[in-house]
Amino acid sequence: MAPTEEPSASQRAYRLIRDGVLQGTYVPGSMIGEASLAKEFELSRTPVRLALGRLQQEGWIEIFPKRGAVVRGLSDKQVAELADTRLLLESASVADASQAQREQLTQRQIASIDQQDAALAAGDLKEFVELTIAFHRGFVEAAGNSVRVELYDHLADRHRFALFATSEDLVTRREEIIAEHQDLARLMRDGDSAGFKECLRKHVSDNGSGH
Repeated sequence: MAPTEEPSASQRAYRLIRDGVLQGTYVPGSMIGEASLAKEFELSRTPVRLALGRLQQEGWIEIFPKRGAVVRGLSDKQVAELADTRLLLESASVADASQAQREQLTQRQIASIDQQDAALAAGDLKEFVELTIAFHRGFVEAAGNSVRVELYDHLADRHRFALFATSEDLVTRREEIIAEHQDLARLMRDGDSAGFKECLRKHVSDNGSGH
């Protein structure tokens, strides 16, 4: 493989392995190997090795020389910490947003909720997860604080992992989840920052993964 092709190959390997970890294809505690992954993706071992190194730096796997890599997940403590941090970022941003900013976001959030409902009804979990992450990110964007948005984006993969880990719950609790998202959008629109924070606190607590 030519050197100029290496970055795109390693990026492809990274995305494939990362998606497998986040979506539960490679379950926590399982072992994945460089050679088997290279064969599965039809790549050389070098880009796979680079991808595994990057994923270890991000905390998703732990590499054991000559043995392979063990997939790591999120502990209950980490899931709880994720929910707490998201609560802080989302509620603070909504509280700081002006009426104009809230009104601008409202239509986008309502449209997103309709798309979320349709995705769950169709059993398209990947689409629902991405819509949900973008929906909650919208609340962080509300006040225009770019640092908060950057911090939130760093949590996105943890949120994906937590959502996919409770995929059966997403389908069975479809109506409840959609109703809670509607409540959040309404409270944000009305400028009820205290009500929004309390609703969000219950939402992330009840759902475990912080839908």
